[in-house]
Amino acid sequence: MAGVGSETLTMSQFFTIHAANPQSRLIKQAVALLKNGAVIAYPTDSCYALGCCLGDKNAVERIRKIRGVDDKHHMTMVCRDLSQLARYARVSNIQFRMLKNNTPGSYTFILEATKEVPKRLQHPRRSTIGVRIPEHPVALALLEELGEPLISSTLIMPDEEFALNDPEQIRERLQHQVDLVVDSGAVGLDPTTVIDLTQDIPVVVRSGKGDVSPFIIEK
Repeated sequence: MAGVGSETLTMSQFFTIHAANPQSRLIKQAVALLKNGAVIAYPTDSCYALGCCLGDKNAVERIRKIRGVDDKHHMTMVCRDLSQLARYARVSNIQFRMLKNNTPGSYTFILEATKEVPKRLQHPRRSTIGVRIPEHPVALALLEELGEPLISSTLIMPDEEFALNDPEQIRERLQHQVDLVVDSGAVGLDPTTVIDLTQDIPVVVRSGKGDVSPFIIEK
């Protein structure tokens, strides 16, 4: 597609992918676009998100620009499974049990980044990264085909409270800012619940779709 990975885009492509049984042909086409520098809007188990390849600095900056956020905003590394997650985040035995009991699901976990994570994707002062394992067939199919995590951010526009969740509306508003909109039907409005696991006691940073009760430790 002309314009993939560039600042000046033609109209975004629009793939209708079945939410429960993603078509392999379209998943492969979407991943080919990602590998060519695309920024995509895709569905997750919480709401729609923006995504790009891990090593694509230009695409990451495009996502930050769409969102209106700076480098202090945690980008999320969306992983296929726990083994992939553990390559990019330092996970203790206690943290691993928490993750195993609550993934896949609508959570983003703040963890210490490993050396595999580019510095530009880490929090500039804390050297941390947000990671998650989604529970949505389309997101998981994209991750399986891609073979590496997606760098992602909830599709909340600047100065707006709620995420965009309707693919037709996303195409209308972002058709010249993203390269592909994946239409798998409307999803929820609630973003992920964000849990900081970098301390001895989990800290609920943001309450969202994921149940916070597993992380509330009674004193």
